[in-house]
Amino acid sequence: MMVPAALLLLGALTAVLAPRVLARAEFPDREPVVALWVWQCVVVAVLLCCALSMTLSAAAAWQAVRGHVFAPAPSTVVEAYAFGVPGPWAAVTAVALACAGAWSGVTLVREIARARARRCRQEAELLDRAPLLPGEESGPDGRLVVLESERPDAWWLPGSVPRLVVTTAALRRLKGRQLDAVLAHEQGHARARHDWLLHSSAALATAFPQVPVFAAFRDEMHRLVELAADDMASRRHGRLTTALALVELNEDRGVFGPGPSTQAHVPQRVTRLLTPPRRLTPARRLRLTAAGALVPVIPVLVTFGPGLRALG
Repeated sequence: MMVPAALLLLGALTAVLAPRVLARAEFPDREPVVALWVWQCVVVAVLLCCALSMTLSAAAAWQAVRGHVFAPAPSTVVEAYAFGVPGPWAAVTAVALACAGAWSGVTLVREIARARARRCRQEAELLDRAPLLPGEESGPDGRLVVLESERPDAWWLPGSVPRLVVTTAALRRLKGRQLDAVLAHEQGHARARHDWLLHSSAALATAFPQVPVFAAFRDEMHRLVELAADDMASRRHGRLTTALALVELNEDRGVFGPGPSTQAHVPQRVTRLLTPPRRLTPARRLRLTAAGALVPVIPVLVTFGPGLRALG
């Protein structure tokens, strides 16, 4: 039972310490795409710790499970894990982790179902407010929808046929390449499939709100996906143009005032676009990417370590 316990300890330490380390790091604002990758690797590492600990705990508790898990392995490998006489804690740990995994799956399915229902309501509302003209067919050419509204806004509506919705007030406000910058920002969300990141992070944070890494993962995903889309738009149309487009779309919402706002990140995004932080060198980006990829490898090495030593 030493390896399952070590995996649980490793997962707990990662879940507590990783958000603090990443919160103090400077690279997320400078390289949001790299930060998205590192955050995903950290969360995968925590989930791997739980899944591998559950598997080994079940193998220690029940001979039938052990026979399936170690079926192709020689007896020396099984002996290296020192399962011994199964105690009650092995079964309790395995069942508890299995229930946690099932609950995570339920919350993910529920989050996706809610998002799909919300998208269906939005599509129905769009069809009601912007109906197809006689003879007009809905297809790939209908990806851009102009909606009559006095509120300047633009958003990407995912689905089988993704569509970009822009209000008439936004068309009146956005000048020149500002509209192109907004379109590039929303297309950046769609191409990177940021909606799946948001659904996954929301599901984990909802299922386990007391786990620090999952709550921080959800909050950082909302911030980092916007920064990544801002960078994509600014590379094509310029930082000043993208910043002005953000201001035009949000200045009537009170986000630039002294009071609190639900869109408090917008002024920070504008400041970041106008005074961009210096990007990391390609070599440092590569090192951070590699370091992030190595994080999920650690629980795998802890799991297979005894067996590899027995074979070696």
